[in-house]
Amino acid sequence: MQSRRMTITGDEAEPKGVLWTPEHRVTTVGLLLMVTLIAFESMGVATAMPTMVADLDGLALYAWPFTTFLVASVVATVLSGRLGDRKGPAPALLAGTALFAAGLLVAGLAHDMPLLLLGRGLQGFGSGLLLVSVSLLIALTFSDRERPVIYAANAAAWVLPAVIGPSIAGVVTVSVGWRWVFLGLIPLTGIGLALLVVVTRKLPAHIPGESAVRAGVVPAVVAALGVAALTWAAQHPSFAALAYGGAGLVALAYALRKLLPAGTLTSRPGLPTVIASRALIAGAYAGMEAYLPLTMTEVHGYSPALAGLPLTVTALGWSAGSMLQGRMLDWSREASLRTGFALVAAGLAIFVFVPLPSFPSWMAFVASAVGGSGMGIAMPAISVLLLRYSPEAERGFNTSALQLGDWVGSALTIGLGGVLLASLASATEPSAAILVLSVVLTGIALLGVRLTGRWPSGMSAATR
Repeated sequence: MQSRRMTITGDEAEPKGVLWTPEHRVTTVGLLLMVTLIAFESMGVATAMPTMVADLDGLALYAWPFTTFLVASVVATVLSGRLGDRKGPAPALLAGTALFAAGLLVAGLAHDMPLLLLGRGLQGFGSGLLLVSVSLLIALTFSDRERPVIYAANAAAWVLPAVIGPSIAGVVTVSVGWRWVFLGLIPLTGIGLALLVVVTRKLPAHIPGESAVRAGVVPAVVAALGVAALTWAAQHPSFAALAYGGAGLVALAYALRKLLPAGTLTSRPGLPTVIASRALIAGAYAGMEAYLPLTMTEVHGYSPALAGLPLTVTALGWSAGSMLQGRMLDWSREASLRTGFALVAAGLAIFVFVPLPSFPSWMAFVASAVGGSGMGIAMPAISVLLLRYSPEAERGFNTSALQLGDWVGSALTIGLGGVLLASLASATEPSAAILVLSVVLTGIALLGVRLTGRWPSGMSAATR
């Protein structure tokens, strides 16, 4: 049986201080700063949204700032992959940062809902460009053996915003106004842009490969509208929502045939399994996270301020799992992915009991810790394997497919939760719906365990 451990010889010895070596430190600071800012913006907007839409007389459009961001992100992610394969990561990296900053400015100065939506669209488009181009920059800057370390740092960059971001946004909103949730990030975004300009100037000239895959603009827009329809249907469950949610599902089915590598929907061993894994694990865990605060509030009597504490535990577990895999450079990433799925399945299996009033609420914290650690181990493994299995000329296309799978998987499971809540229970008595949902999510994670046990038999030990 072939070993799955990487062969270490000569100059492949364990790197010391991967992130802070002279050739990496500027890249590290620039990337981590932008990841942290995007995370703070994401956490802060969710906290400040009730105040900002009320101030702009937009309560009837409460969900639109989120939906606009999502639609723009999906389109930009696909286009960023296409641009990355043709021109390299630099154009999308710099344009994404600039557009994100412009979106912060427009949203921060908005005097009505249309301007706020424009700002959110610019932020979403900038974030979508950045998500793909950051991965391509990592591929060019860090070796296969070093990548688990930078992905661990990326995960850590989300922890602080997840823990203190909502509180800071709340304080800023109350003390100086919601506009500074956006405007306060602009100077730091400018610093991030300056650092990335330095980094991109040192990149080698990009030579597009002859076999580069080109994703179409039309399927990208159709996918964005499909995801938006599913998300809106989940937020507004009704018979009408069932109709346009179904239409969104059909639109996605069309778009995914163009935007995903062949074999993804059947999880063919190799690259298709990697991309399918992202959709499965992201969908399984997002489904739990979306309805966990509701469960804690309505089933166990937690206040709104405390209902999100298990999500903080998730962030800490995620960071711990990611840091662990970042230290174990000789781990098989295929085995790490399967281990991550197993831990997520275990966490979700524990969560099955949380919607039942007869079981203690502390089980939610255990579920979050176990599942979060699994996500921290699995997600970097997916990113490393994607770059390892992708031909260089197709890394942009495959990275955008990976992110698209994440969004689609999450939209489907969150939408399923909305349907179950409307048909089996209610927002005030959600136990039956959350119980069924958690069983389904556990099954999805177990399916991931099974699928990630299959890999191409012809791979060499050095690449495993």
